[in-house]
Amino acid sequence: MPDQQLSDAELAAQPAAYWTGVAYEALIAYTRERQAEKGYTQPQFWLLRNLSAADISPDGAGMTLPELQRAMTSYIRPEDDLAVEAEALVRKGWLRRDADDRLWITEEGEQARLDLKRNAPAIRAALHEGIPDADYVTTVKVLRQLVRNAGGAAA
Repeated sequence: MPDQQLSDAELAAQPAAYWTGVAYEALIAYTRERQAEKGYTQPQFWLLRNLSAADISPDGAGMTLPELQRAMTSYIRPEDDLAVEAEALVRKGWLRRDADDRLWITEEGEQARLDLKRNAPAIRAALHEGIPDADYVTTVKVLRQLVRNAGGAAA
C-alpha cells in the first residue's frame, strides 16, 4: 500500500494484519541495523539474556542450543542461526561450552550484556520519536484487543 494521505475513514478500513506486518518488519530491521552498527546481532543479545541469571534465566544455568531455541521460539526469526551466533560469542569469550554441550555466560559475557543493554533506550527513543506516550499506550491496547478478538492470548 502506498504511503499517501488517507482520511480517517479510509484509515479505519485498512487491514490491521497488513500494517502490523509492515510495522514488525520495519521495526526489526531498524533495531537490527542499529545493533549491527554496534558490532552485535539481536540473536547474540538474546543468547546472552537467556543465559544470564540477572536477566531472563531464572538460575543462570547453562543451556543447550535446542533448549535455547525452545526458550526463544516466540521471537527468534527463521533466518536466525543460533549455532552460528553462539559460536561467535564463544570466540569472543562471552559464552563457554561445557562437556555436555551446554552454553554458559561468562563474566565477560555478562559485562557485554550490560553494555549492549545500554543501546536499547536510544533505539526506543528513535522509534518513538514524534509519538506521545499516550498514543503509544492506546496503540498497544488496540493491538492487544485485536489479538484477543482473533482468539490469541494478549499478555
